[in-house]
Amino acid sequence: MSGELYACVHAPEFPAQALLRLRPELRSDAVVVLEGRAPQERVCAMNTQASQKGIVPGMTRLEVEAIGGVQLLARSIEGEASAHKVFVECAASFSPRMEDASAGTQCALVLDIAGTERLFGPPQSLAERLRAAFARAGFRTSVAVSTNFDAACMKAFATRGIAVIAEGEEAQSLSKLPVAALGLAEEHQNTFALWGIRTLGELAKLPETEMIARLGQGARMWRERALGTYAHTFQPMEPDFLLREFCSFETEIDDVESLLFVGARMIDCLVSRSARRAMSLTSLTVRMALSGGAKHRLEIRPALPTIDRKFLLKLLQLEIAANPPAAAVTALTVTAEAGQSSKVQMGLFAPQTPEPSRLDITIARLKAIAGEDSVGTPVLEDAHRDGSFHMESFAADGRYESGSKGIQRTALRRMRPPVPVQVVVRAHKPAMIHDGKQSYRVKDAFGPWRSSGCWWSISEWEIEQWDVLAEAQDKRMVVCLLVLDCARKQWQIEAVYD
Repeated sequence: MSGELYACVHAPEFPAQALLRLRPELRSDAVVVLEGRAPQERVCAMNTQASQKGIVPGMTRLEVEAIGGVQLLARSIEGEASAHKVFVECAASFSPRMEDASAGTQCALVLDIAGTERLFGPPQSLAERLRAAFARAGFRTSVAVSTNFDAACMKAFATRGIAVIAEGEEAQSLSKLPVAALGLAEEHQNTFALWGIRTLGELAKLPETEMIARLGQGARMWRERALGTYAHTFQPMEPDFLLREFCSFETEIDDVESLLFVGARMIDCLVSRSARRAMSLTSLTVRMALSGGAKHRLEIRPALPTIDRKFLLKLLQLEIAANPPAAAVTALTVTAEAGQSSKVQMGLFAPQTPEPSRLDITIARLKAIAGEDSVGTPVLEDAHRDGSFHMESFAADGRYESGSKGIQRTALRRMRPPVPVQVVVRAHKPAMIHDGKQSYRVKDAFGPWRSSGCWWSISEWEIEQWDVLAEAQDKRMVVCLLVLDCARKQWQIEAVYD
């Protein structure tokens, strides 16, 4: 065997396959994909069942509707781009070196598989595994293997199933293919038709010198490709890894069950794609295009990276229930971020924590009840204002800190919201406090501690803090943090010392 070996994977009628990949319930029906503006829409792709009904590319919508029993779908360029990403990722699991050989509505990739025999076996075995992998991803493909780049391409485009061309048998294997397999211009195809040349075998028998004299230097390349000896310069592509699925709907979806049915299939695809790289999903971003041009966005962040399909679907269901779209959905996009799977190692004497999936579902339900900004992990903000914090999504990091025993500390218990009070000031210090129920006599007050900030914005603040020891009418002692809002001239108790 020579040092070169190529495998071409060809997916015919790619616009139709891109749409049916996320709609398995339509695969048994005759499906036609239309492109163009109404009423001048024409057929650009179809599945096998539609072609058996006599439908051919270029038919108008009216002609297809006259046949009957056919599902009509609109072409989705965005959906094809997402499907092409999946197609490339599936091929990349067999070889990192690949070249895009797509043409028109036909999607094709040529893989450099030289040296992969120890991983995937002989060419026949590799081709079978390659075709099975694409079938699991939802694509109907044909695979051809050859030591010549162009021979593998032309054979894959013209064959259904698997074809392995032995070295030195390229000309014989390609001899029965039509001249159109070379992708010639129409005038050159007409010339060969006038000469009575219809197959590559007949073209390869023509004398090279006379062909070049009549058709130019390009004739030498055509003849070498027909013989399977043309030296192609391999141009590998560098695909980027993007976990994204898109699906547009022919009719608007206004019920959650139908939306989740499609979302479940999209999550399955994202999980499978990340699992092939030994990765898990750290977040899901769901974008919905609504009727009327509006957009709706949801974000799901599980506490731990996961590839549990049912768990992610349940989180999506709860998120949609908590934040339903304002109108019917016309298109759905799910984008995922991949990360490394992690295991949380707890301490030997750490308390038992809930299962991450149950914890996430509980948090999602709490958010639906209390609101998005009321559930999560509090994070202090980089500001001088006391109690300045915001909520972030909860994430389990496995850290556990046990408190030191035998050390007594004073705890500051914040009042949320702060309790407004009336204060009597004597000698520039609080002397009496009344909270609307009872009065407190201030026995000692330490302060004031003044602070201010955000003077450049409408959220400007200026406060005066006092640590106050007060005695209630029942002789009960209270130690609290008393704050004066200087801008509003309002006193309030913000915290109590325990």
